Amino acid sequence: MNSMYFTEEHNLFRKSLQDFLKKEVVPHIEKWEKTGTIDRFIWKKFGDMGFFGINYPEVYGGMSLDLFYTVILLEELQKINSGGFAAAIWAHVYLAMTHLNAEGDEAIKQKYLAPSIAGDKIGCLCITEPFGGSDVAGMRTTAVKEGDHYIINGSKTFITNGVYSDYLVVAAKTNPELGNKGVSIFVIDREADGVSATKLDKLGWRASDTGEIAFDNVKIPASNLMGEKNKGFAYILQHFSLERLIMGVNAHARAEYALEYALGYMSERQAFGKTIDEFQALRHNISDLYTDMEICKEFNYSVAYRLNKGEYVVKEASMSKLKSTKMADDVIYQCLQFLGGYGYMEEYPMARLLRDSRLGPIGGGTSEILREIIAKIVIDKKEYRPVVE
Repeated sequence: MNSMYFTEEHNLFRKSLQDFLKKEVVPHIEKWEKTGTIDRFIWKKFGDMGFFGINYPEVYGGMSLDLFYTVILLEELQKINSGGFAAAIWAHVYLAMTHLNAEGDEAIKQKYLAPSIAGDKIGCLCITEPFGGSDVAGMRTTAVKEGDHYIINGSKTFITNGVYSDYLVVAAKTNPELGNKGVSIFVIDREADGVSATKLDKLGWRASDTGEIAFDNVKIPASNLMGEKNKGFAYILQHFSLERLIMGVNAHARAEYALEYALGYMSERQAFGKTIDEFQALRHNISDLYTDMEICKEFNYSVAYRLNKGEYVVKEASMSKLKSTKMADDVIYQCLQFLGGYGYMEEYPMARLLRDSRLGPIGGGTSEILREIIAKIVIDKKEYRPVVE
């Protein structure tokens, strides 16, 4: 591995994670891909190994490790060929739990964050709405204060872990007339009256449960408000850099996996008396694809390094996701072509990789939205600063 960013301790962690995934996860992947349900036992095993607490405080059962341990976790999850399983894990750890850790008070951290790190509770983050998509500020879900409770009404969609999670971190408008300045963040128990979920049928990410969630007069304690009232949009923006970098890292990792698999296949597949990795047209194509993947990987590592130091990397994280997800789609498309007819067969990994990869330019901020953010920074000279210190 790249010695600029990874120490011997990082490499040992990677090896232990690889061994764990091979033993505990890989044997079940085909079942989970078919059923769309990840067996509950694996969450507890992840928790017992400490994988959910990598970058969370030790007081809640975490390990407070640097961001490159997270990079390793993301990379290795991509290399077991189930984008859905990987998404279920990182949506829990880096979407739901990020808000618990950043905005939750001590009571919320004890009730939700500590059990999440232990693998006893699973979370999801509910922002996207059926009529909103990337327009986060246009959300319609409301939270109305009544005495010492809030009443939640509305709906969310495309929510990873939206069906089988134990709690939901939900963005809702507490002052709709204020637009994006009237959004707040809440945590809601799955069993709360009025919460219902419908499982969505997806092109890829088949192992994960993606849900459309409805809130019908859901009554929650006022203490379930996280952070300050009406600062929810600011909190969401604050965490977008990590989410987008995560998706950039995911992209370079699955592209690397696709290339490694394709190279192994090409070294064995023969045509016209020689292995197909000896044909110049394919060799040069591989060279271009590998170069694009390595450039994205090195850029993503540099962004992770800066984010780990506390820099606010809105532009760079947006570039990471924009470029890396497009690169991954291109690489995997070409790698499927290298396999010929076998690439189109479900028993080979490329068909699933192609489906799973296609979500990259859509989820967590579409490529169109990212281009506009980058354009505002580069062309309009807009400066994004941390909204919450």
